[in-house]
Amino acid sequence: MFTVLTRQPCEQAGLKALYRTPTIIALVVLLVSIVVLVSITVIQIHKQEVLPPGLKYGIVLDAGSSRTTVYVYQWPAEKENNTGVVSQTFKCSVKGSGISSYGNNPQDVPKAFEDCMQKVKGQVPFHLHGSTPIHLGATAGMRLLRLQNETAANEVLESIQSYFKSQPFDFRGAQIISGQEEGVYGWITANYLMGNFLEKNLWHMWVHPHGVETTGALDLGGASTQISFVAGEKVDLNTSDIMQVSLYGYVYTLYTHSFQCYGRNEAEKKFLAMLLQNSPTKNHLTNPCYPRDYSINFTMGHVFDSLCTVDQRPESYNPSDIITFEGTGDPSLCKEKVASLFDFKACHDQETCSFDGVYQPKIKGPFVAFAGFYYTASALNLSGSFSLDTFNSSTWNFCSQNWSQLPLLLPKFDEVYARSYCFSANYIYHLFVNGYKFTEETWPQIHFEKEVGNSSIAWSLGYMLSLTNQIPAESPLIRLPIEPPVFVGTLAFFTAAALLCLAFLAYLCSASRKKRHSEHAFDQAVDSD
Repeated sequence: MFTVLTRQPCEQAGLKALYRTPTIIALVVLLVSIVVLVSITVIQIHKQEVLPPGLKYGIVLDAGSSRTTVYVYQWPAEKENNTGVVSQTFKCSVKGSGISSYGNNPQDVPKAFEDCMQKVKGQVPFHLHGSTPIHLGATAGMRLLRLQNETAANEVLESIQSYFKSQPFDFRGAQIISGQEEGVYGWITANYLMGNFLEKNLWHMWVHPHGVETTGALDLGGASTQISFVAGEKVDLNTSDIMQVSLYGYVYTLYTHSFQCYGRNEAEKKFLAMLLQNSPTKNHLTNPCYPRDYSINFTMGHVFDSLCTVDQRPESYNPSDIITFEGTGDPSLCKEKVASLFDFKACHDQETCSFDGVYQPKIKGPFVAFAGFYYTASALNLSGSFSLDTFNSSTWNFCSQNWSQLPLLLPKFDEVYARSYCFSANYIYHLFVNGYKFTEETWPQIHFEKEVGNSSIAWSLGYMLSLTNQIPAESPLIRLPIEPPVFVGTLAFFTAAALLCLAFLAYLCSASRKKRHSEHAFDQAVDSD
């Protein structure tokens, strides 16, 4: 007699149910975890928002011979298409004369800057002060002072550097720029503002305008004047006045020359010195360019304490001697006398020569005349473009006025400038017509402008543009749809859940295999019995 061992059906069903339920739960949790992990990862990657890193700022001080002007510029920190799109946001004129006048008291220069710098601090966001570069570029006035007294020029620059190092901005130095740099940067500014380098297309992308002609630049400061334009194909590449300028992927062959001592103030000193040389009396002279009924006393030092006039000093020179200049308001004689400032004969009637024997290729294309050129034309009630006849007739009418009438003609009356506008107008005529070779046909291509939009035409913007091309763009900011801590926490939780489910399922699978193996062994044992 023997006993047969068998499992009851209810026992087998109970075991299967015991294993099936946690398996289903683990599979569901695993599936949900995978779905959540994939979903939040896709959302985090594809739904992120790229934010521009904001604005950057830069400050340039244009330290000219007669005044210093502070400009604040801004541009997108990502620099649209890496072009360094720059715009002027603020301008402040420093009170007093140019920094070159502080040669004898360099410690006083910072006091002049203080008012404008306080205003600048309010223009640049506080948190960006430390990262905002500030540059000072000195022009012809300091170039002359350096030639005359290098020690004094260095002391002025050292005083400026000491002051700006105490300011919250990123001071990049004070330097004297060359006349050629001044001309090139002025040309860059004019063409940039006129859209000759970049323009926005229909998709608001910055592109190079097709077939746009560049504009020549004519700049008049207190101590120098500059002419810059893209030269034609037939140019003398061996001269230092021809240079290759690379901008936004294009190379321009640029002619630029700076005439030292031909700025408005220094040219007038040379004119007064010439009148003194040709006068039989040395203490009372007539000036055909000053208005009738106008008289002024100058010291000999005012006229001759400049490198531009040192060669014209009389033998019995005493800087404290007084000279009286009395205006006669003679337009014809003024025009004749002013021509003597230029040595046109040195060119020997060569077409590729301006004056004083200076090489210049033939002018071409439109020009913009800014700074002192614009202010003189404005005094004649002229702006924009106009004919040479209009300029000459306006000059004649202005020069014919007596002193008492000028306050009525000038919207902003300042004696220093008002007495000299007649001289300046005739100076511009000879410089442009007999020097640069503008004719009745090409004169209307000169546009007398102060600014384009809200930006002044000055070398400082071109300087800032050049610098922004050297400043690396900031990386764009990314705003994620799920905050990083929440994203990492969620990712960690569901990854752990998925791994635990996988581990549990692996355990169940292993246990199931062992169970089947034991059942198989049991069945074999029964069969053998």
